[in-house]
Amino acid sequence: MAQATAQPLNLRTDALEAGLARKPRSLWSNAWRQFQHHRLAMAGMFVIFGLILGTVLGPVIYTKRIDGIDFGAAALSPSLEHPFGTNDLGQDLLARALWGGRISISVGITSVFVSIILGTSIGAIAGYFGGTLDSSLMRITDLFLSLPQLPFLLMVIYLFRDSVRQILTRMGQGPELGVFVLIVSVIALTTWMPVARLVRASFLSLKQKEFVEAAHAVGVRAPGIILRHILPNVLSPVIVAATIGVGGAIITESALSFLGLGFPPDTPSWGRLLLDALNFLEVAPHMALFPGLLIFLAVVSINYVGDGLRDALDPRKTR
Repeated sequence: MAQATAQPLNLRTDALEAGLARKPRSLWSNAWRQFQHHRLAMAGMFVIFGLILGTVLGPVIYTKRIDGIDFGAAALSPSLEHPFGTNDLGQDLLARALWGGRISISVGITSVFVSIILGTSIGAIAGYFGGTLDSSLMRITDLFLSLPQLPFLLMVIYLFRDSVRQILTRMGQGPELGVFVLIVSVIALTTWMPVARLVRASFLSLKQKEFVEAAHAVGVRAPGIILRHILPNVLSPVIVAATIGVGGAIITESALSFLGLGFPPDTPSWGRLLLDALNFLEVAPHMALFPGLLIFLAVVSINYVGDGLRDALDPRKTR
């Protein structure tokens, strides 16, 4: 009887020692384990990585020209020679879609990166210092929130597109860079406000915590408290907002290009390809089908990844 009692005790002791010896998991390792259980998020991650690899490596492997004109091969249906078919000028749509993906995805990622930096900075300053500074920054945020986004985008790009292109051309840069900088700047300036409100709310809560008071007690200055103590605890919702924002930025760029206020015709983007297909929907529907499908896949995949990150980084979620 004593041996039977001692054996379970030994097993419990061994299990306890093994648990103590196991390396503790970090926040990100736990988040990755939770993320792996989200099937749609994993599928979205593979699809978006596939699109990024395709747009980066595709033009190197698939070497057809994007600007070659062949009226004898105009509006051809998809085939082995032209997997996505051709447009009204006989240009290969797969080659143009691969190059267009570079532009559309780059615009989405860059504009969200700028938006996150701007929104996080304003939200952190407003939430940490409070008072008049907080009130002023939040009134500016409310002002930007009240602007109708798409009309404001159209107005700014219509008024300043040629000026920015001329300035960068004088500096020795191509006109496409001017359009890229303008579109990224305008999208960032109209999407930073939700991030600022989110970060401000988190700072208002966290600056009252004991670890912040301890940092004050040992003489840590405000920049150090903001960057080293509070900001790392705010990154989870910011990462989720950034991930979902990429999809919105891609749609915005596509809408601008579709309305003729994006990149020029010789610089294809997914939205520009849709504009080129507008007058040929009845005779060549593939010209709109494949760019629209790529936009759909990119946005849906990014949204699924954002949903997975939100569930994985939420400490209240249990499985």
